[in-house]
Amino acid sequence: MIRSLPGRVRWFSILLLLGVGCLFAVPLKTALANEATAKADKSGAGKSDATKAQRENDEEYLELMRLFADAFDQIERNYVKEVSRRELMEAAVRGVLLKLDPYSAYISPEELDRFRTGVESQFGGIGIQVKREDEFVTVISPFVGSPAYRAGITAGDRIMKIEGKSAKGISINEAVRQLKGKVGTSVTFTVQHPHDDSTETVTLKREIVKVRTVLGMRRNEDDSWDYMLSPEKGIGYIRVTQFSRNTVKELKETLDKLESLDVKGLILDLRNNPGGLLSSAIEVSDLFVSEGRIVSTEGRNTARPPWNARKAGTYERFAMVVLVNHRSASASEIVAACLQDHDRAVVVGQRTWGKGSVQNIIELEEGRSALKLTTAGYQRPSGANIHRFPDSTEDDEWGVTPNKGYEVRLTDDQAKELAEFHETVFHIRPKRTGDGGGENATVKPLIDRQLEKALEGLDVQLAKQDGKSDDGEKPDDQADRQADQRSPDPGKAPEPA
Repeated sequence: MIRSLPGRVRWFSILLLLGVGCLFAVPLKTALANEATAKADKSGAGKSDATKAQRENDEEYLELMRLFADAFDQIERNYVKEVSRRELMEAAVRGVLLKLDPYSAYISPEELDRFRTGVESQFGGIGIQVKREDEFVTVISPFVGSPAYRAGITAGDRIMKIEGKSAKGISINEAVRQLKGKVGTSVTFTVQHPHDDSTETVTLKREIVKVRTVLGMRRNEDDSWDYMLSPEKGIGYIRVTQFSRNTVKELKETLDKLESLDVKGLILDLRNNPGGLLSSAIEVSDLFVSEGRIVSTEGRNTARPPWNARKAGTYERFAMVVLVNHRSASASEIVAACLQDHDRAVVVGQRTWGKGSVQNIIELEEGRSALKLTTAGYQRPSGANIHRFPDSTEDDEWGVTPNKGYEVRLTDDQAKELAEFHETVFHIRPKRTGDGGGENATVKPLIDRQLEKALEGLDVQLAKQDGKSDDGEKPDDQADRQADQRSPDPGKAPEPA
């Protein structure tokens, strides 16, 4: 059939096959094979209605491919300005995805490295977060244990040169590209220290830098995390920023430390957590639930049995509260819903985002680009729906709603204060001179309204365990009803290098 197309259009049909790859190649190949089979039996004798319908479907598919190839050809030849074929093809793929849900996306070669860093929570580099400030790239914070951390690179250091060339006016993306690189290779750069304007040139060997996703309430003097919110009451606190490949390992190490400190109650803070890997969310849920359903998924081509909890390795010896807000989405909703449905934890905060869909990452161009495609939806253990559809209302069933009496919404100012606090304690700041201590150790925990309610919830649970309360009376709900319809994405994160 392609041979019957005009020469130039036929060439673009082949280009379509090569450029879009996994998106179109398989169905087009099937269509061509079915068309050949139909031609081999021109009489059509003995063909079922199903075969005829399939043939008609394949013919329609080929006609649509002709339409695309012809349009592509006309644009490239006649548009007022020259546009690269690469740009046209990527725009075409993105256009196809616009007809799907908002979570399906094309990941270009330029975006792929950043995407993988987010999923893996690790990258090859020197271990700093940077931002653009005036005409220079400035260090926000080094990562603990990274080459930059060991070399004494601190917050506020201004990058003046990279490999001997001025970094004035350089973009964030270009600076990150030059500082990141293959593990074992070196990079030389010059920084200007903010406290005395002195400059220093350092050469660092790139390593695998791991971005920790399991954080505490504040840092100790050695920059490690302090996970005890109230040592006298035995209350621990863990904040999970996203669900990456390393989250379960980090969480188990932290839980072992807390158990060694005889923790009696744990606050698991999933606020502003946009999600991550489905497998990570399942494993995290399995750490706290010993039996029963964790989550189930259903899709057109992804039939899978539900995931159930296992007894081995379960942490059950302490009471739990899960903190969520409107920016808690996807994997964080799986965890919160599982612990709520199994009565393992009380959910405190505000209704979550409502993203009950699963995306598969499909490599394109032999791994040079990728397609993030929604392939299934998931249900919580109770069978209730989590996904918030475009026409869903506040009265519909979606997301994870806090337990009765524990809904607390922060005002915009309170939410901003909380975000600033989390950023403050995450970043490594310069050490104070004279006393050998770190500035991070002076940061006091921020007991916001949601965290205060979480502590009240733990008090109720611990009182019931001790036999001091028979009715499990919950505190009065003083929730602020201000609506929050922002995206689960808490904002563009600083670039790691």
